[in-house]
Amino acid sequence: MSEEKPSSEEKYDSSKIQKLEGLEGVRKRPDMYIGDTNERGLHHCVFEIVDNSIDESLAGYCSEIIVHLHSDGSCSIRDNGRGIPVDMHPKHNMPALELVLTNLHAGGKFGKGAYQVSGGLHGVGAKCVNAVSEWFVAEVRREGSIHQMEFSRGKTTQKMQVVGSCESTGTKITFMPDEQIFTESREFKFDLLAKRLRELA
Repeated sequence: MSEEKPSSEEKYDSSKIQKLEGLEGVRKRPDMYIGDTNERGLHHCVFEIVDNSIDESLAGYCSEIIVHLHSDGSCSIRDNGRGIPVDMHPKHNMPALELVLTNLHAGGKFGKGAYQVSGGLHGVGAKCVNAVSEWFVAEVRREGSIHQMEFSRGKTTQKMQVVGSCESTGTKITFMPDEQIFTESREFKFDLLAKRLRELA
């Protein structure tokens, strides 16, 4: 009895090896990063951003965290912490803000120095939320200027720009969950969020 040769479709070579660029891996397997793509995962996105603000609070730099549900279905999380760094990263030649929101393994929670205590998805929370959002806007108040950057489904759509001046510091993230990811519902439930936020307060 002769052995059948595998068909060309079963051939395993370098063409079968995939490298997912940027945050494509998060969009391809969102369950691995936010738990699931139903109600639980949807609300988990809010808590991931809130966790970043809580980290600033635990480090002694933030005293106020505000969560706002908008009428268009988007959500904003604002704090009065130091603000995500906006200077150019010396190695990657892009603003630190863009790097931490588009590169899965970039952030201030991996090495020593930035945070002594940290919650969230080991530093990948905000960028995962960016990946599963139809649109995502980061506004940073830092060093006297208001910096803004826009994204869509994890990719930069508007480079960082200065949109005003300020005397305060902090970070504001506004995002719209992507219906391509959250196919059951994109509607945030106030009671569910309020309960969890009270526990965190």
